[in-house]
Parts: sequence; C-alpha cells; structure tokens
Amino acid sequence: MKLLIDECVDCRFAGTLSGHVVKTVPQMGWTAIKNGQLLSLAEGEFDVFITVDRGLPSQQNLSRRKIAVLVMRAKTNRLVDLEPLAPKVLVVLSKLKPGSIVVVDEDESPPQNMRSDIVADAPKRRKLSARSTA
Repeated sequence: MKLLIDECVDCRFAGTLSGHVVKTVPQMGWTAIKNGQLLSLAEGEFDVFITVDRGLPSQQNLSRRKIAVLVMRAKTNRLVDLEPLAPKVLVVLSKLKPGSIVVVDEDESPPQNMRSDIVADAPKRRKLSARSTA
C-alpha cells in the first residue's frame, strides 16, 4: 500500500509502517499546500493519507475521493506519542477503502472489529468512541 504522511506528523513515524511504501509531504515537495489541493495531488499517487489534523474530516468531503484518510489522535505529534499507535495503524490500513476516514486513538483498545476506531463512510462523520467529554 502507498502511504503519504502529512507534514505535521514526525517523519520518523514512517519507519514504523513496515511493508508499505511510505513518503512524506516534504519528500513529495508538497509542503504548505492546503488540505484540499494536497488530497487532490495525493489521490493520484497514494492509497492513504496519514495525519494528526483532527479538523481535516470536518473540513473536507472525502466521500468521492480515491484516497482514504487516517487520523491519529495522540497526546502530541511527537514520535514518542505516535509510536504506540503504529500497531493499530497497521491493522486498520489493510481494511481501508477509498473515501473512508479512520480515526486511531491512543485511548482506545486495538481495533479488532473497528467498531470504535473507524468512521467508515466520510458522509457519516461521527465519533464512535464511548469516552466522555466531561
């Protein structure tokens, strides 16, 4: 699978995604390009866009895109906080479909049936986690 890692993700996270072809936004020369245009460029060359930008799903209509988006939710975007998500990310990657949005959360259990970590269809943007926001 061909993966593109957003510029807001520590580039060293690519090393945790064994078995995939991984590039970063800076490697592609796409630094500072806005999300909509970035997704348009990426969908021609990549299967999945990986980011920590929590606002991206609400800012972009992904249902007709040819690329899936995986949003990692960690304490920070530092490698030490992202690395624990790598096993969950690897499990989820094999089940992604174009136009889908996946959220991998540090506080959730590993996605076995993906009940709480995947927002399967872009138009149904909702958080499926049972966590309280109080």
